[in-house]
Amino acid sequence: MRSITEYAHLRAGLLACSMAILAGCTIAKPRTDDPWEGFNRKMYAFNDAADKAVIRPVAVGYRKITSQNVRRVVANFFANIKMPITIINDVLQVDPKSAAHNTGRFVINSTVGFLGLFDPASEMKLPPAETDFGVTLAKWGLPEGPYLVLPLVGSTTVRDVWRLPVDNYFDPLTWYPREHDVSFLAEYGPNLLYLVTLRARGIEAEGLLEGIYDPYVFYRDAYRQRRIYEIYNGQPPAEIVEHMQGSDDVDVDKLLDEQHQYEKKQAKPTDRH
Repeated sequence: MRSITEYAHLRAGLLACSMAILAGCTIAKPRTDDPWEGFNRKMYAFNDAADKAVIRPVAVGYRKITSQNVRRVVANFFANIKMPITIINDVLQVDPKSAAHNTGRFVINSTVGFLGLFDPASEMKLPPAETDFGVTLAKWGLPEGPYLVLPLVGSTTVRDVWRLPVDNYFDPLTWYPREHDVSFLAEYGPNLLYLVTLRARGIEAEGLLEGIYDPYVFYRDAYRQRRIYEIYNGQPPAEIVEHMQGSDDVDVDKLLDEQHQYEKKQAKPTDRH
C-alpha cells in the first residue's frame, strides 16, 4: 500500500500539472456529429431492454416501499458522501472558490446535517455545485471525442468515459468494497442502493419521452447540452449554444417530417376522424 507521503506527492504533482495545462489551453468546441451511431443505437437498445426487464422494476419497488421523505434523506446522504469527488476536481480545475464552497458544504452537512442525511448547507446559501473528471479534462482543453453509449452505463463521450475510473478511485462507495470483503458481496450494497435511488428519481421524468419518435436522439442531445452547461458552470457562451443548435448536420425539415410520421402511426383510430 502507498504511504501518506506518496499520496501527498501525487496530489501535488496533479495540481502542478493541472495548473500548467490550464495556463495554456481553452475549452474545445463541442461536437455535434455521431460517427458511432450504429454501435450506440445497439447499446441503447440493450440498455433499454435491461432497464425494462430489471432496473426499472427494482426502482419502482423502491418507490413503493419508501416515502418521499425517506428517499430525500437517502439521496442527501449519497450526494454528501460523494462530495469529495467534486472537491478534488475543483482543485484539479484550479478553482479555489468552488473548492472552498464545496468543502464548507461537505463539512456542514457531515456534522450539522448528521452525516449528510439532511442538507442545512443549502439553507446557509451553500447550494450543491457538482463537477467531475470529465469536466476537468474539458477545462484542460481535451476535445470530447465522439458520443458513446456504454452497456449498463449509458451516455458518455471518449473524454467523459475517463471520469469513470478516476472519479471512482476517490469515491467512498467504491473505496469500501475495495478495502472490505463481506459475506455474500454485501460490501456492494451501498453502491447498488445508490444506483437504485438514481433510477427511482428518473421515473418522475419519464413523461418527457411521451411523443418522442426517437428516444436515442433525445438522450444524446440532452446529454450533450447538460455537459455543456456543467463545463461552463451554467453559463455557456452564446456562440457555443448557437453551435449546438445550428449544426449543419441537422435537417430540421426531415426531423419534423419524421416526428409527424411517428405521431400518425401512434394515433388511435378515433383520433383520425
